Amino acid sequence: MKDDKHPSTRGARSALLRSLWSRSRNEARADAEAGRAITMPVLSVVPPLQQVLKRLSMALLVLVVTVLIVYLDRDGFTDSVDGRVDLLDAAYYATVTLSTTGYGDIAPVSEAARLTNIFVITPLRVLFLIILVGTTLEVLTERTRQQVRIHRWRARTRDHVVVIGYGTKGRHAVETLIGQGVGKDRIVVVDAQRKMAEAASDDGLVAVTGDATRSETLLKAEIHRATRVIIAPQRDETATLITLTARQLNKHATIVAAVREDENVPLLKQSGADTVVTSSSSAGRLLGTFMASPPVARTLEDLMTLGSGMDLIERPVTPEEVGRTPRECADLVLAVVRDKKMLDYPDGWRTELRTGDRVITVSRPVAS
Repeated sequence: MKDDKHPSTRGARSALLRSLWSRSRNEARADAEAGRAITMPVLSVVPPLQQVLKRLSMALLVLVVTVLIVYLDRDGFTDSVDGRVDLLDAAYYATVTLSTTGYGDIAPVSEAARLTNIFVITPLRVLFLIILVGTTLEVLTERTRQQVRIHRWRARTRDHVVVIGYGTKGRHAVETLIGQGVGKDRIVVVDAQRKMAEAASDDGLVAVTGDATRSETLLKAEIHRATRVIIAPQRDETATLITLTARQLNKHATIVAAVREDENVPLLKQSGADTVVTSSSSAGRLLGTFMASPPVARTLEDLMTLGSGMDLIERPVTPEEVGRTPRECADLVLAVVRDKKMLDYPDGWRTELRTGDRVITVSRPVAS
């Protein structure tokens, strides 16, 4: 009920209904181009044999209903052979009528029987034919259904996360986001390779296939409405171009980029990235920590992997914690964030928590 009251939801719904009735040339072209690039999450697919059996059952049900209607009104029909209609004749008439064969040896003669044929038998005949050619109709309507899904997604998507690159870094970033409570419907993946986009779709995510250095590709991912952007391509120069394009399209989103070499960090920040993570130096520091103290390194790895043991999370201060020091919290508090600034360890450890503060804590995942 809350969604129906939200102005953006009502606007998206009215736009969808309007698009089903009429669309401008530009809207039709935009939807067609989006349909070629956007891969929606795979819905549950019914196996072919089950589809055939389901349609066969529906066809038999329509046939049985028609037989009963004809048999109950058998006095209004005449048979050219013996003049009367029994149950077998009713089944015979229903079969040849629904299949549009119509030999004419059994025909309605009374007004009631003819009205029944007009308003009941004829719709059943149409329904019977629709069921028989359901596979063909499904192929014809699949394209329209896909366009409707894409149009509805584009109208509703906002304040989401765009993940550019679905390789090892991008995939683990998505897993971490989901582990932190971000819904799959609020994550959009962009990758230049079709197989990566299909892999994201198989994981329940909306994916856009295309060159992320081009504005039209990022616009298909609705990046201008996103609040966070993760850039994790394979090459540093590609990350720089993507960051420039993303920042140009969205001035307010938080952009986090990954690069291999430390020397490219200043360039990424000048291009508009808020945070730059260097994968090679991070891996090197972890390797060195493993050599110096394997337990410490395993603890760090555990903290960075949600659900594996101890989780490093950021959460708001609870009403019960307001007025207390971080030491008095139930969770182990590592840092305090106040007004979007992290307090130094000595100051944060001694300060009293306020309403609106956020704390970075170490907690164990709750068993489901």
